[in-house]
Formats: sequence, C-alpha cells, structure tokens
Amino acid sequence: MAGLSTFDLRSDPPIINIPRRYNAAVDFIDRNLVEGREANSAVIDGDGSYSYRELAQRVNRCGNALTGLGLRREDRVALLLPDTIDFPVAFWGCIKAGIVPIPLNTLLTTRDYLYILEDSRAGTLIISAALLERILPVRDQLPGLQHIIVSGEGAALPSLAVLMQAADTNLEAAPTTRDDIAFWLYSSGSTGTPKGVLHCHSHLIQTAVRYGLGILKMREQDVVFSAAKLFFAYGLGNGMSFPFLVGATSILLAQRPTPALVLDTLQRRRPTVFFGVPSLYAALLAQPDLWPAPGSLRLRACVSAGEALPEDIGNKCQQYFGAPVLDGIGSTELLHIFISNRLDEVHYGSTGKPVPGYRVKLVNEQDHAVGVSEIGELVVSGPSAAVAYWNQRDKSLHTFRGAWTYTGDKYTVDRDGYYHYCGRTDDMLKVGGQWVSPFEVEATLIQHESVQEAAVVGRQDEHHLVKPKAYVVLKPGVESSAKLAVEIQEFVKSRIAMHKYPRWIEFIDSLPKTATGKIQRFKLRNEKEV
Repeated sequence: MAGLSTFDLRSDPPIINIPRRYNAAVDFIDRNLVEGREANSAVIDGDGSYSYRELAQRVNRCGNALTGLGLRREDRVALLLPDTIDFPVAFWGCIKAGIVPIPLNTLLTTRDYLYILEDSRAGTLIISAALLERILPVRDQLPGLQHIIVSGEGAALPSLAVLMQAADTNLEAAPTTRDDIAFWLYSSGSTGTPKGVLHCHSHLIQTAVRYGLGILKMREQDVVFSAAKLFFAYGLGNGMSFPFLVGATSILLAQRPTPALVLDTLQRRRPTVFFGVPSLYAALLAQPDLWPAPGSLRLRACVSAGEALPEDIGNKCQQYFGAPVLDGIGSTELLHIFISNRLDEVHYGSTGKPVPGYRVKLVNEQDHAVGVSEIGELVVSGPSAAVAYWNQRDKSLHTFRGAWTYTGDKYTVDRDGYYHYCGRTDDMLKVGGQWVSPFEVEATLIQHESVQEAAVVGRQDEHHLVKPKAYVVLKPGVESSAKLAVEIQEFVKSRIAMHKYPRWIEFIDSLPKTATGKIQRFKLRNEKEV
C-alpha cells in the first residue's frame, strides 16, 4: 500500500517526508480512516452531509467503476462538475486508481470545451447532466472521447451513480510514486488561451501542510466554505486538500456564488474559515442591507486571492466579519498561495511575506535582482511547482527555469520584507517615462464612495502617448454622469501622483473576469474606442 506522508510543523520551514511509493488519495482520504476520523462530516452540499467513511467508500467505488470500463493508469479523465459530493468523489477516485483527473471550468463555452478536450486528449468525461448541452453539439468532433459519464439524472448516457452502485467499496491504491503526474489543471486564461498545467502526487500535501496547516492553522473542528470553486487551484486547496488533511468539514455550493447566496451560506452553515476573491468581498460590502450584525458570524479567518486585496476593502471586511482577511498570491503553476499575510500579522495593502518553504525574488528585464521598493517580476521557487505546460514547450521553458517559476506578476518589497502587488507584466503602464501600477490606481478609485470596482488599462492620447484609462463599476443605485467622472478624477489626483490619474473614465455594468475573479484587462485593452 502507498504510504502516508509525515510532517513536523515545529521546524521552520515545516519538514515534510513523502515516501517514494505514494498516492495522494491515501494521504487525504484513507488517512482519516486510519486516524479515527471516519465519522467526521467531510462534505456538506445541497443534498446532504457525507462522513469520511462514506466519502472513502464512494471514492473507492468511483475508482473501481472507471477501471471496470477499461481505464488504465495515466489515462486522462476530464471532470465537468459543479461543487457537489460528486466532484471530490470523481477527483480522488481517479487519483486512487492511478488515473489522471482534469477538472474543467464549468463556465466556459462549447468552443472552449472542444479546445480543451482536444488539447488534453482525455478519453473519458464525467459531466453534470446540466452541462451536457455544452458538449453534445461537438461530440462528433471528439473521436478520442470514448466515454461520457453523467452525474445527475435525465440523460440517456451511462450514469455515474449507477456505475458506482455496481462497484466494490474496496480499492487498493494504484502503485504510483510521489513524482507521478496526479492531475492537470487548466490555467484561468486571464491572458489568453488556457494551458494544461501538470501536477504531481506530492504537490497537494506540500500546499496543505505549508499553507493550510502552517498559515491557516487548519484543525479537525474547522468548517470551511470556499466561494472559489473546486475546478481551479485556489478552490481545490480550500475545499478539499486543506480540510481533508485534518478531517475538517467542507461546505460545497453548486450554484454561482452571488453575494446573497454567500451570505446565506455564511449565516446558515456558520463556517470558521471562508475563502473569497477581492471582487466578491467588494460586492458583499456594497450590500450592507444583507449583512448580519457585524462580527456575529463564527469566522476565525478569511482568505483572499485571485487578485490583490485593496487595503480599504480589507479593513472594512475585517470590521464586518470580525475576523482577519489574509490576502495572498498563488497561481495554477504553484497550486496555491506562496506569499501571504498571517493570522497574527495582517498588513492590509500588502500581500504579506513568503510562505515557509517557498523562496521568492524580484528581478528586472535582465534577470538581475532589484532593490528595495523597486518594481520587479516575482519569481518563485517551491516544492509545489508544476512540471510543465502540456504540449507547450516554449511557454514551459519561459515560465519554468530550473528551480524557479516566473509568475509574470510585478511586485515591490519594502524594508520590512512585505511584498506589494503592482500588476501583471502585460498590464503595467509607462506614463511620462515612469512605471504606473494599474492596481495602485484601482485601489485608489474604489476608495471613492460611489465606486464598487475598477480596472485600469493603457490608452493612447491624441499624441500617441500612453495614459491610464479607468473602467468603473458604480455601486448599486449610483447614476453615472460626466460630473461624477470628473469628481472621481479629482479624487484620485488628490491621493496619488498626478501622472497616475485616469485621463478617461468609462462607466460599465461589470468587468470581464475569469472564473477565479481575475480581471481580464486584455479584453478591455482590445476594445475599440468609440
């Protein structure tokens, strides 16, 4: 049988011992049975509550059902599932059987799915019945897709529930190693076409111990709720690997996490740890009529990632939630957060300090280290770095250079060692010969009482010089006007350097974003001026 990892949190950084013969499902699913937590509630979704014993049995049934169809080790299975019990069952069932799951974003188009399924060459798709209409129109264009298995009812295709019901509840873990590819994730596409990111069996325990235990102090009694979905790296850690490592409970929300649904879940389920993104926190603050009494929730910690959390939003959220909001940065390539604030050391307006076990540095265009307060690209070295991008050699060589992963994020570090986000490399603006961080301008814009969200991009003026342009989403009930635009511009001028203020302000209903909440500024840059 594949062995369990061991770890020592008393050392800095934590020491993690992972045996050569290793299957991640044993560490995160079977561990809870071995350590006496089988009766604990593992998952609560819209249909019920599931103990770790029941989760383990379902995982085994799923793995057996897939191998019963003829799937073998290293075969790929695409997962197109909302956040219900079937997601962790399918994900860990694949891994335990040595099969490679590939979670897919549930918000994409038919064309996107055709691209990813062709690119990944997945031979099997486990899909929610509600999403079949996105796949069936291109089914005949996917000759390599041998099996479509449906989660839910009402489809004339093999049923996941029926296949699992006929399968055995016992499954010996496949003899994988810590360095075998365990799963793929597709990058969020904030800068263009998604890329398949390859992760090993050992990567999940690295992030769960270093961030989940080391930073969040996850414990068996915790109840976690992640508005960020399981299909991408941030949500995968939040809703599965972190709670499953210690036998805690994960609340899963199948629907889109609207502010109303999130608040209802917080009130009814009373989690102790909540994971969100800056845009969601801003939307929650914009709807004070929906809030319970400030500080009345059971939360001990909140986490924000996806984009940098503005200082103003962080302070206001802590007042409402009664718990600190830990801003951090992670990536699909590193699997989870590698720079973060701490529970006892929150510096709003900064991303915090490196998570123990990760090394970071800031470099210029010549790959030389920059000085204190100088802008540089963030480069990371850590034990959860992806192996490569699938079938993208040039991009792999550009991003993964020896032990270092080049993130494409621009940062500064202050004298106290706190890192401050400036923007993506492609988003930075050179105005009057000086770098301008779009995030700094955006963080100033949202301090205006009428502004809920903002995105800043570069636009050429009549002299073909680049100047900042702001796309602004107003708070509910606020009417846009030329007068308000000027007022907002003057507001920004009074708070940051004059050359940074937006020369144009365009009011829009919503910003284009990825499913992770990242603003897709390239879509705004590509818009034709009227």
